[in-house]
Amino acid sequence: MSGHSKWHNIQKTKGAQDAKRASAFTKISKEMIVAVKEGGGADPANNSRLATVITKAKAANMPNDNIKRVLEKASGAAGTDNFESITYEGYGPGGVAVIVEAMTDSRNRTAANVRHHFDKYGGKMGASGCVSWNFSRKGVLVIDNEEGDFDEDAVMMDALEAGAADFLPEEECFEVRTEPDDFNAVADALSAKGYAFISAQIEMVPGEYKKLDTAEELANMEKMLDIFDDDDDVQNIWHNWDRD
Repeated sequence: MSGHSKWHNIQKTKGAQDAKRASAFTKISKEMIVAVKEGGGADPANNSRLATVITKAKAANMPNDNIKRVLEKASGAAGTDNFESITYEGYGPGGVAVIVEAMTDSRNRTAANVRHHFDKYGGKMGASGCVSWNFSRKGVLVIDNEEGDFDEDAVMMDALEAGAADFLPEEECFEVRTEPDDFNAVADALSAKGYAFISAQIEMVPGEYKKLDTAEELANMEKMLDIFDDDDDVQNIWHNWDRD
């Protein structure tokens, strides 16, 4: 098993987005639309990319009716949105590595906004590959254990038997990591055993973390992440800031 999980470290910075439920659902809906168009239709049984997004939506408590409406829009005549996925890389205050995943119908608008967000708080947008070497693409499933209902050893065995690559216990949750191609199978197997997820998605997991020392850097990093969260084109922000 790996060392200390940084799931809470990363997820805390997404609190603003998660609190804005409507905004979060809009972003997930956009992912579903792109998954239907690029992944092979609106049936998750035949579209693994869509199945992954639906698992993410359910973990975010997106109602089934909302999911159904989005899939109908994406597969019907109304599904005319022309989104494309773009990834930007750069540095936050103090050299924190930042990856910004966006979905947009205007490359010029999104690139200009992302560059502005980096610059505004002391960061800098960089070239493709400048920080992604420090990250690995992993499926991440987080099981809530705040009430202490689950036995750690039992959850670990269930996760590994389901095909998980790693298991990282936290004080109030369990993080299950998978290889991206195994994400859907592991999620389905754990769901069948009665586990519910508080987060479930493909993430960019950093290999090493960086601390910030000054109050100014800390404040600017928070503001940078918030402004990215508030950008409708930005789907996810991954970083290696160690907030502990």
